[in-house]
Amino acid sequence: MSESLPAILLTVQLALVTTLILFVIGTPLAWWLANTRTRFKPIVEAVTALPLVLPPTVIGFYLLILFNPGSAIGGLWVRLTGDTLAFSFSGLVIASVIYSLPFMVQPLQTAFERVGQAPRDAAASLGASPLDAFVSVVMPLSLRGFITAGVLSFIHTVGEFGVVLMVGGNIPGRTRVVSIALYDHVETLDYASAHALALGLVAASLSVLVAVFLINRRYPVHAG
Repeated sequence: MSESLPAILLTVQLALVTTLILFVIGTPLAWWLANTRTRFKPIVEAVTALPLVLPPTVIGFYLLILFNPGSAIGGLWVRLTGDTLAFSFSGLVIASVIYSLPFMVQPLQTAFERVGQAPRDAAASLGASPLDAFVSVVMPLSLRGFITAGVLSFIHTVGEFGVVLMVGGNIPGRTRVVSIALYDHVETLDYASAHALALGLVAASLSVLVAVFLINRRYPVHAG
């Protein structure tokens, strides 16, 4: 198990960074989707949910093309950082953010829609600005959504395989995450190490989900 420790640490780092970025990106997007009346809303929702139905290798393939140093995005990244996006931790983060986006946005959008307009109107009548109302009223009432979104995004990132393999390859200490390490163990018929990793992932995932369900029971769903 000690030989898999670097992959485990890299996976946890990737999942944490991805989840934090998704909170920053996904919260305003989910808020907009929950409140907009534009006719383009179904299109934005469909694009956001696309990673749920596309094969991960398809997403990884097109990202690999975009990250290529010969492309506009990949070339700009090389000029700015001196490193490539493909086969790098930064590339894994971007790919993971895209691939896990619906797991952040959809729970938050549902939570915001359940809050409704009434609590915000009440806060506004007391002199709260829209931002104050969101922070002091909407966010506490949407706590279950934030917990669910964060956990789903984190766990989904931990379990990624196709996207991270296409974008990051299998570079020890740089892009080799747990799912890739598990695949390596199976390929080399090292079933003892594969069992240890797989059972560890199952136990960790189950423990986190049980904790989420227990926490959510303490916070009832609020509807406006």
